[in-house]
Amino acid sequence: MSWITDAWYVAAWDGEVGREPMARTICGKPVMLYRKLDGTPVAMRDACPHRMLPLSMGIKEGDSIRCRYHGLKLGADGCAEEMPLRTDPVNKGICAETFAVVERHRFIWLWVGDKAKADPNLIPDFWPCSAPGWVFDGGYDPVACDYRLMIDNLMDLTHETYVHSGSIGQIELMEAPIETRVEGDGVFVSRWMPGVEPPPFWRLALGRDCKVDRWQVCQFVAPSNVMIDVGVAPVEMGLTLADHDAGTRGFVIDAITPESETSMHYFWGMAHNFLTDDPGFTVRFKTQQGGVFAQDLEVLEAQQRSIAANPDIKLRGYNIDEGGVRARRVIDRLRKAKEAMAA
Repeated sequence: MSWITDAWYVAAWDGEVGREPMARTICGKPVMLYRKLDGTPVAMRDACPHRMLPLSMGIKEGDSIRCRYHGLKLGADGCAEEMPLRTDPVNKGICAETFAVVERHRFIWLWVGDKAKADPNLIPDFWPCSAPGWVFDGGYDPVACDYRLMIDNLMDLTHETYVHSGSIGQIELMEAPIETRVEGDGVFVSRWMPGVEPPPFWRLALGRDCKVDRWQVCQFVAPSNVMIDVGVAPVEMGLTLADHDAGTRGFVIDAITPESETSMHYFWGMAHNFLTDDPGFTVRFKTQQGGVFAQDLEVLEAQQRSIAANPDIKLRGYNIDEGGVRARRVIDRLRKAKEAMAA
């Protein structure tokens, strides 16, 4: 497998999971998600331990699930509460696998790997999604590509010039120098564009037209997430890459969860510190952001098809790809270390 085990992955947005069971495959494992009566999320292997019918097709009864095939009833802990033949004594040894889940930063996080190692302190710190003074919302898309292609895409924003030319792209992205660094398991790609014309979106966010300093700082967060610190500030504010908290700023949040080797779940959004008292803006921007990401998905799915059609050709890495290359190295290192520990 290409992904890291013993790690937290986003399984769903908080609003996706309700009382009725839903199915989603996470890192190759079929998972059923639902909420108990008190709102607590539950994650269970989506296969009845009797005859393997997906439990997501089952019938909710209180906090429990009853298989729709023969009626085996399982509690939220995955263990049998009632046998198909109700006069039979309950065999508590009959259980479906359950997963550790935590609700944080508007997401339902699921631990893939050894449940005993599921430490909530290891959940990626998406702080702008929960911080006072910031507003956060976003969406979800299934994508038919290797999850690492999305990480490559997000760690190299020069593609904005051509893929997103009508919204956030501009030629200065191709001209500004890029700084790449690795800090532990994190990879950072930084770009500072001084004294440029703001592209359409940032002109709207500023509320005026003026020369700006623009920045992009892409941060890879293991196991497969990217946070992108983006923004602009009028040149006269004198901000720098090291100190730009006072600017018109946003964090693009990208939670990338493998489904299979050639498919993934993409949870995207943006936390922003401007126009926070205008809920209509947040709704409109979510729609706009979804349109921007749809352009990425078209490119990435075509890239995946081309990779499959050209097995004798390998991906090449140029200077602009350094962030993605280093992120892949972190993934490989962590994955091999987990495999060695398991062995």
